[in-house]
Amino acid sequence: MFAVIHTGGKQYRVSEGSVLRIEKLDAEAGAAVEFGEVLLVGEGADIKVGKPFLAGAKVTATVEKHGQGDKVVIVKFRRRKHYKRGGTHRQLYTEVKVTGIVA
Repeated sequence: MFAVIHTGGKQYRVSEGSVLRIEKLDAEAGAAVEFGEVLLVGEGADIKVGKPFLAGAKVTATVEKHGQGDKVVIVKFRRRKHYKRGGTHRQLYTEVKVTGIVA
C-alpha cells in the first residue's frame, strides 16, 4: 500500500516503513506525527484519488531525527557593474519513518 501526502509545500510518495526527509516539523525525536493531507492512496490496481484530499485518510509516522542539509552556495553577480555578493544556506529537515497508512 502506498500514499501521496502533502507537507511543507511538497508532495511525497510514501509506503509503510519508508524513511523520508521533509521540511522541519516542530516535534521531538521519537514523537508520533500524523499527516492528514493525503492526495492519493493505492494498493495494486485499486487507487483512490482525492479532490484535492481524501476524506478520512491519514498517514502516521514517527520522527527519527532533525538535521541540516548540505551547504548551498548562493552567488549574485552583475557583469561589468562591479557587483558581486555571496552567501550560503543550509536547509533544516526532519527525518520521519512511516508507520501506518489509513485509507
